[in-house]
Amino acid sequence: MRQDQEFFVDGSLVEVLTTQPIDRLFTYRAPREGCFKGAIVLVPFGQRIVVGLVWGSSTEKIELEKIKTIDRVLDFQPLQPEFQDFIWKVADYTVSPLYAVLRLATRVRDLAAQEVYKKLIYKGKVPNQFKMTPARSRVLGALDNLNGIGVPISELAKLAKVSPSVISGMISSGYLFTKMEPKDLPYAKVNTAYSLNELSEDQAQVVFDINNLLDQQGHSSILLCGVTGSGKTAVYLEAISKVIDNGKQALVLLPEIALTGDFTKRIKARFGVSPAEWHSGISQSERRRVWKMVGRGQAQIVIGARSALFLPFEELGLIVVDEEHDSSYKQQDGVLYHARDMAVLRASLAGAKVILASATPSLETWNNAKLGKYKRFNLTKRYGSSVLPDIQVIDMRNEKLRSDQWISPILKYKIEEAIDNNEQALLFLNRRGYAPVTLCRSCGQRIGCDFCDTAMIEHRFQKRLMCHQCGETKPMPRTCPSCQAIDNFAPIGPGVERLAEEATKSFPEASITVLSSDLYSSARSLKDELESISRGNTDIIIGTQLIAKGHNFPNLTVVGVVDPDLGLQGSDLRAAERTFQLLRQVSGRAGRNDKRGTAYLQTYQPQHPVIEAITNGQDEQFWIAEAKGRELAEMPPFGRLVGILISAQNSEDAFEIGYKLSKKATILSSAGITLYGPAPAPITRVRGRYRIRMLLKASKAVSMQSVIKLWLSGLNLRKDIRLVIDVDPQSFL
Repeated sequence: MRQDQEFFVDGSLVEVLTTQPIDRLFTYRAPREGCFKGAIVLVPFGQRIVVGLVWGSSTEKIELEKIKTIDRVLDFQPLQPEFQDFIWKVADYTVSPLYAVLRLATRVRDLAAQEVYKKLIYKGKVPNQFKMTPARSRVLGALDNLNGIGVPISELAKLAKVSPSVISGMISSGYLFTKMEPKDLPYAKVNTAYSLNELSEDQAQVVFDINNLLDQQGHSSILLCGVTGSGKTAVYLEAISKVIDNGKQALVLLPEIALTGDFTKRIKARFGVSPAEWHSGISQSERRRVWKMVGRGQAQIVIGARSALFLPFEELGLIVVDEEHDSSYKQQDGVLYHARDMAVLRASLAGAKVILASATPSLETWNNAKLGKYKRFNLTKRYGSSVLPDIQVIDMRNEKLRSDQWISPILKYKIEEAIDNNEQALLFLNRRGYAPVTLCRSCGQRIGCDFCDTAMIEHRFQKRLMCHQCGETKPMPRTCPSCQAIDNFAPIGPGVERLAEEATKSFPEASITVLSSDLYSSARSLKDELESISRGNTDIIIGTQLIAKGHNFPNLTVVGVVDPDLGLQGSDLRAAERTFQLLRQVSGRAGRNDKRGTAYLQTYQPQHPVIEAITNGQDEQFWIAEAKGRELAEMPPFGRLVGILISAQNSEDAFEIGYKLSKKATILSSAGITLYGPAPAPITRVRGRYRIRMLLKASKAVSMQSVIKLWLSGLNLRKDIRLVIDVDPQSFL
């Protein structure tokens, strides 16, 4: 807590923001012991006691006898003033209610619980006579995944999927032991001199330049742009070391939970301790511990998903956004924010630095560096003896394949060659499941979702059909619902499961692993599989875009991209950019050790600008051309877009709201904002609700949020009608 933080004495009138779905501040009296601005408190709210945040002093004129007193100040450090500003600015930028953003910042179970001691389970020594069973093995694996952190018996049983009696038996045997400890413990101190990385000449120069920036006061944004395998992680680990030596905290955002396992090992190897983790894969007790210790400054390094931005850091010095281009940084429900942009905002308010790291930066970040808003540092060579892979095009117009084949003879030969050399190969196809469409051979009817206007995808490994919009599943039917034909369905096109089927036939002696998000029940099981692949325990990896994100497989030398043309279809303004990033990233998985790697792109469009840029190594030329096209069209990052999605139980109700808003379009046009729509969304029905879209477009100079609030003012929606505002939309489905 800062010494200048405002304090309210007993009986002072203060404004409190609660997590309840009412978008306003409420006036309360300060409790007998007083409270600081930014304190987390419990307040009476109707007949309940709810969590709130002391926002500031109240000037509301209200009858004093009606004002209630804050029930209790919770045992947490008050939120820093810049964090309160962050909550307000996120709400303002995303046109979201303040309470919704506060919920993001207080998403911890038992936040109001008093400090207690708990009996925690730890791993002991193996007794001489100890019978290992599958259940006991799961218990040990769960403890190993917690990296030495104690856990209550109930949570351990849940994590290991065993009964508490299994754990009690292991305690009796001496293999596990219990210890009474405070529920929330500080994280071990980081030793910045524990094990220094050996840096290349390029890395050392970039570290020197970044450290000079870190020594300067105030905020700055940095683009760390390095080819795949160039050692960007080692560079920003040294920046983290510098920040910790300066007495501040560091946050690293990762695009996938699956990446936290390898990254935790990198942190521990460099600093001697594991970082605090914040993502959906950690236990509830660990979430509370992270939240509390971050606020006290007793967690120096935090790694996590995008929601880690809303942790209450006491002294934030650095945010790293790894793979900053990744689309998973965009939150798609609730408060619709982009973690990359909000990381820059958070750092600017805290006077901290932000490093945006990528081999293929987003056009927004690339342009900000070009304009001088961000400092750019480049790593142009791979670390050590490894070199960038060759990228070769296989022109599929010249290949003769059967209708049920997708691996060309050239690629098949190269995979066989790699396996013969005890190397690994990767087949990349960005389609989950067995086949994207399943049709009846008799009548042509496709099997669609009952709740969405989309085809259901066959997942043959799970013997189910799945809707990738709403998650609905059902068994594969034997009878066509349209013509009643029996057992006459045909899969159309390949998914990764069908590609695996072909690979099994083509390489019968090879071990094959399919990596797709729907095939793993937990983040930990996916981490285990990735570690197994890294150890060389599979010959052929078949995966979706999950495999393109920062993984390091030392023995992988051949990458085959089965359908790179897939992402080039459609009218998405970011289609070329995303395809370029994905192809560059997945190609970069090859040859990351001493052996030279090669990536093969099977394409029917070898002259497409994206394919040519990838094969010729013309990254900068691609960004320049892409930027020019966007600028001519006044599209982001040279213009502003806001999406409006209206959904209802029927299309008439949704369109009625859309037409009402279109009649008020003069409010928008007078501010320089153009309205498109209303029109049916590309996927009109999702989860049984009909959806229409509207799009607002303006120049970069227009601040759209205040105008949108005025445009929407006075609009009363029934409870069954929803309106979602998406500032800087990434998807238009």
